[in-house]
Amino acid sequence: MTLKFSDLQCKEVICVSNGQRLGFISDVQIEIPGGNICAVVVPAPCKGLGLMGRREDYHIPWSCIQKIGPDIVLVDTKPGDCRVPRPGKGLLF
Repeated sequence: MTLKFSDLQCKEVICVSNGQRLGFISDVQIEIPGGNICAVVVPAPCKGLGLMGRREDYHIPWSCIQKIGPDIVLVDTKPGDCRVPRPGKGLLF
């Protein structure tokens, strides 16, 4: 199966353990020497109507992906376990 990165960006990520919608894939982490995908990155929801920015992203390991369908990606992980803080510019953004 071949899949382009642009095809992955259009897919919504859903957690199978609780049915929570995590968002849409925005980026991937790639292992440079081998060229393997390590994780997919999904931005966390905005805080304060978007005025407070985002504090964290979901970095979901590739091994946690259960199924890639035509329009969704099912993952088997707890959303709290895969949150990674964004490199911050300041306190609010």
